[in-house]
Amino acid sequence: MIDNFLNWLQNNEKSKNTIYNYKLSIQNYFTWFNETFGSNPVKLYNQNVKDYLQYLKTIKSINAKTINARLSALHSFNEFLIETEIQTDIVIHKNLKIKVQNQYTSPAQFDTKEINKFIQSILEEGNPRNYALVILLAYTGLRISEALNIRITADLFLESKELIIKEGKSNKQRTVLLNDKVINAIKNYLKYRETLKYNSSMYLFVSNKGEKLNRITVNNIFSKYSKKTGIDKIISPHDLRHFFCSYALESGFDVHEVAYIAGHSNIRTTLLYTNPSRQKMLEKLNKL
Repeated sequence: MIDNFLNWLQNNEKSKNTIYNYKLSIQNYFTWFNETFGSNPVKLYNQNVKDYLQYLKTIKSINAKTINARLSALHSFNEFLIETEIQTDIVIHKNLKIKVQNQYTSPAQFDTKEINKFIQSILEEGNPRNYALVILLAYTGLRISEALNIRITADLFLESKELIIKEGKSNKQRTVLLNDKVINAIKNYLKYRETLKYNSSMYLFVSNKGEKLNRITVNNIFSKYSKKTGIDKIISPHDLRHFFCSYALESGFDVHEVAYIAGHSNIRTTLLYTNPSRQKMLEKLNKL
């Protein structure tokens, strides 16, 4: 049933990132249902969903934003069940969502010094691929899914210093300009890649086996070097996106420029980065 749901999402032109996240959410629901009732669900019931939400809140202590994201996946799953005539009614309503106060502080959780320390640790490791990836993320604000889907000949144009993003959120296409630091890192990586046994992939970032680099490997890399630098929290690929948006605004880019480069569909998302960080707010509070 889950596989059919994923195919349905693809047919409805959902992004790869949405499909991936919805898959995890539905799998989590199926796991809970199986552990609770000893079988897989054949349809959705309002009471079951309410019980599941209560389980997420009280037993798993999952935050409201994540719960709402899982609820969105279940709502989409509910629509799939109706369209495929497995179910006739919508059982997931808007009133199930938890109201979340709009975030005021900047989403950027790491300052420039911490990010530079993290990047330096990867540079010193001596792996051109890993260095090129983090430099690209930090100085373009790409989503990790966008970076991993870059094709060398179809999307990357080093001479004109351009990158075409064709598989971003909502399947929108945009052109991202690359600074000299990114260009040099990618060129060094491409030279190194030519010496590898497996170097024929059309994708820019590949694993040691020549396959397209995946999220799990990237997350392991970020975890390893976050710990190596002694930073209290793990820096994620998305944190580099936050860093770029915040750093670009501080460096003189206007909000509309950053919104376009980052591929934000709503300007209000970009405006969050003009707010002070949580740390700066705490510093001001401590002065009271």
